[in-house]
Amino acid sequence: MTEIHLHHYSGKMISDFNQLSEKIGQLAEMAHALRRENAALRLNAATLTAENTDLQQRIEEAHQRVTALLERIPAPDADDEEEAA
Repeated sequence: MTEIHLHHYSGKMISDFNQLSEKIGQLAEMAHALRRENAALRLNAATLTAENTDLQQRIEEAHQRVTALLERIPAPDADDEEEAA
């Protein structure tokens, strides 16, 4: 490892380096947190997409059942229509 001779640097410069080092550490922590959050959001989106697909299929099946039931209902007779009027 390279030895650093601090006597070549002023106190302000060392302080600036320390602050920069702290900010870089904070930035790295934020980047890791964002990666974890992004992974969780992607998983959540995939789960919701699958759930949405399932619900769309269930709605389509219900629609088909209702349509089939409506087709089984007999059409009103002409006499029934006149009585209703």
